[in-house]
Amino acid sequence: MKIIGSLIGILVVVLLLLAGYTWGVLNWSYSVGDRAGYVQKLSKKGWVCKTWEGEIALVTMPGTVAEKFYFTVRDESIAKQINDSIGNRIVLEYEEHVGLPTTCFGETGYFITGIKAINIESGNP
Repeated sequence: MKIIGSLIGILVVVLLLLAGYTWGVLNWSYSVGDRAGYVQKLSKKGWVCKTWEGEIALVTMPGTVAEKFYFTVRDESIAKQINDSIGNRIVLEYEEHVGLPTTCFGETGYFITGIKAINIESGNP
């Protein structure tokens, strides 16, 4: 009986450490930045944990090969804004979170925190 109590205690400590680590990784960002381009895809994916996953084509000049930036959106209102702007050039504000213990929070480490439209006439947001 004493062994079972010790095992349960160890299991509780391990679970608390894992929860604390996950909370820390989700609330601390490794990097922040902006990416400008055209959103090509945004879809809600997952068997159990549904997250918005998307890709934006980063085009520097017309005629060049576009680089793809894959991202995750956890906020429904931001996902709606992105869906409404598909086909337009936009700027996505993101935070990068490194070391997430599961893909349940998102398939990428890049979480979109905001969106800005680009003024086509002046080229500025």
